[in-house]
Amino acid sequence: MSLVEERYEKWVNHPNLDQRYKAELENMSDQEKNDAFYTTIEFGTAGMRGLLGPGTNRINIHTIRKATQGFANYIIKNGEEACKKGIAIGYDNRHMSRELAFDCADLLAKNNIASYVYDSLRPTPMLSFAVRYNKCFGGIMITASHNPKEYNGYKLYDDKGCQLVPHLADAVIREVNAIEDELAIDANCTEEQKKLITVMGDDVDQDYYKHVLSIQLNPDVKKDIKIVFSPEHGTANIPVKDVFKMTGYNCIPVEEQCTPDPDFSNTPTPNPEQPGAYELSLKYAKENDADLILVCDPDADRMGVGVKHNGEYIVLTGNQSGAVEIEYICSQLTEKGLMPENPVMFNTVVTSDLGEKVAADYGVSTEKTLTGFKFIGEKVAKYEVTHEKNYVFGYEESYGSLVKPFVRDKDAPQALLILAEACAFYKQQGKDLVDVLNDLYDRHGTYEESQVALTLSGEAGANRIKQILADLRADAPKEIAGVKVVRSEDYQECTICEGGKVSELTGFTKSNVLKYYLEDGSWIAVRPSGTEPKCKFYYCIKGADKAEAHAKTEKFQKAMSELTAE
Repeated sequence: MSLVEERYEKWVNHPNLDQRYKAELENMSDQEKNDAFYTTIEFGTAGMRGLLGPGTNRINIHTIRKATQGFANYIIKNGEEACKKGIAIGYDNRHMSRELAFDCADLLAKNNIASYVYDSLRPTPMLSFAVRYNKCFGGIMITASHNPKEYNGYKLYDDKGCQLVPHLADAVIREVNAIEDELAIDANCTEEQKKLITVMGDDVDQDYYKHVLSIQLNPDVKKDIKIVFSPEHGTANIPVKDVFKMTGYNCIPVEEQCTPDPDFSNTPTPNPEQPGAYELSLKYAKENDADLILVCDPDADRMGVGVKHNGEYIVLTGNQSGAVEIEYICSQLTEKGLMPENPVMFNTVVTSDLGEKVAADYGVSTEKTLTGFKFIGEKVAKYEVTHEKNYVFGYEESYGSLVKPFVRDKDAPQALLILAEACAFYKQQGKDLVDVLNDLYDRHGTYEESQVALTLSGEAGANRIKQILADLRADAPKEIAGVKVVRSEDYQECTICEGGKVSELTGFTKSNVLKYYLEDGSWIAVRPSGTEPKCKFYYCIKGADKAEAHAKTEKFQKAMSELTAE
């Protein structure tokens, strides 16, 4: 009997199997069995994420219990005080999110660990905030972020409200992997243990809102703008509308997408990186002659922005909206004499060069991290202790940013408020946010940034992704589309190859990422997603103008497609 068959038979016949999964297991095809049981679901760059359903490679009540019991064992090893401080727990609008969250609380209570659970769905950044507010030992967020409706996931946080960085995650993973039978775990705690569970009230929300309002740089700006806003059926609905009401902005919600619908019935996709996320918002914007379109992913850590420019609506990329945020924040801090000493901005190795150039223009240094906002949170925590540098901004190319670090994760409500303020501020100068972006291109050079994701599902897909990276390492490209590769970085082997010489790449945890710098000032990076069955290709292409940058982007994308084809 194969490993897949052994695992399947164990599940389908186990007396503790949650009965909702029985029929689905019995009706699985051989391929479905293989995909559900060929491996165990693992932590990636943003925790554990996968398809909902029965199986060791799926998100379900049993795999979540295994992860939570492992986390509980880790907490217990950190002592009685860690158990007393407890864990904050949040959840989004997805299928089973609330049930899984309260099951986690019950299981922690069974282990005599306190917890603080939100009474209803909340954004991921509010969970990060709740960890800090309640002085917890850590946090759990049940969410699949921007993934389709078939997914759910599980994120773990440390006592600073930051997702677990590798050395902490590794310690938890060791505990999780030591558990042999996830089906043997139940969450049946006593009534006395139930008292360890606290349902969080409005006080946490109000303190979060107070901190969000503190990011305003020009709170008295004339708010002569119309904003169309969509939470994409997710957690941003109430918090963002509340923040805009408190600050006096004219927010027009996309009502059809304000219900917390786990099936995302009224949107083609809940992912702001995809055009379908803006379809209904664009209709609202045209009907209301809106200045700005703002959308959030379901757990409200990412946001997308559309801008009315010359009568048309232009959707900015995460790199572009990040650059605009940096320009506005740095210009206003400088103008008001509020720029701190030794200011620093954080972004990732796959984020555009434009933001770094904008920051440098204001004397702000940039430090790069691996993909995953936890690495930015780790940097924030470091400088909070050493005081060597002072935080100004942090962002990723994937629509995630953090204006002030009272949260230690991407925070869409903060980003939406600062972009609304920037829109209102520049409107008084006769500019929109695309004008601001074009000014940045004039000052720092034109860039076109893009991402191409190759989706390869199942065991065969996972093997193909590994092969793509292995082939690129075995036969590193010396030129791409006729343009010379002048430097390459391998974050797994920790090496730099430049001018025929190999040197050590330092300052990063090992990660399966390759990056190629080209002679024309462009770069291309390749990495497997940590949470989805995808191989991602990132492009930061420099051109003399937009037309040249776009033409070069198409050329480089075609070349990489050919280079990595089977």
